[in-house]
Amino acid sequence: MSIRFVFGDAREWKYIVQSLATLIDEACFSLSEDGLKLRALDPSRIAMVDLELPYTVFEEFECPEETKIGVDVEELNKILKRGRADERVEFEVSGGRLRVKILGKAIRSFSIPLIDVVGEELPKLRAEFNVKARLLSDTLRDAVRDAEMVSDSVKFEGLEDYLRLYSSSDRGEVETIFDRDSGALIEYDVTEPSTATYSISYLSDMLKKATSLSDVVMVEFSTDRPLSLTFEIAGGGKLAYYLAPRMEV
Repeated sequence: MSIRFVFGDAREWKYIVQSLATLIDEACFSLSEDGLKLRALDPSRIAMVDLELPYTVFEEFECPEETKIGVDVEELNKILKRGRADERVEFEVSGGRLRVKILGKAIRSFSIPLIDVVGEELPKLRAEFNVKARLLSDTLRDAVRDAEMVSDSVKFEGLEDYLRLYSSSDRGEVETIFDRDSGALIEYDVTEPSTATYSISYLSDMLKKATSLSDVVMVEFSTDRPLSLTFEIAGGGKLAYYLAPRMEV
């Protein structure tokens, strides 16, 4: 069985893998003729990452039957750090190894062993969100960085006319308002005003590399329910994170 796929932008694949590496050490990719998927929890089971890349994302995609491949994310990350935007990257599975070629002015070849990744099969998270906001991803990243100056958590408030991020401690208070007039809030829909608090360290890790994948992020949440952050990948792919709320006492 031949499994081979080619991606047109080595740097973008680097960002994808770095985005996974913020949460997981080992990845079990599920491949079929439809494309590539990965769904995994971080070790603390507080956050989940959900990656979907249909075959249309790739320049070439060959996978005649469903299969799973396990890899050490950090080892794969080391290889892909060598790639640039003007280079392509080719993956091939053979002989119990993942073989990676970075195709540019020279052809650079690497290989890493496949590993057995032990873990449960995770169902797709199905949730109803009362707040849905589509906004510029770098503005959300900056708001989380601002909040980090005073606290280790940030409160998301979805009100009728705007989205508010707020943090406070004995070190001070930080507030960011996203509304339709600011230019950062592209779409906004609130079926019920909602409030939830989330860990800044997780949010910071999620946004660090994912903002390089997409200029826009879809933020979805409800009161004291998980937060969803979805980044669209050119060609129809998506990278989504889910983060459990902190329960305030």
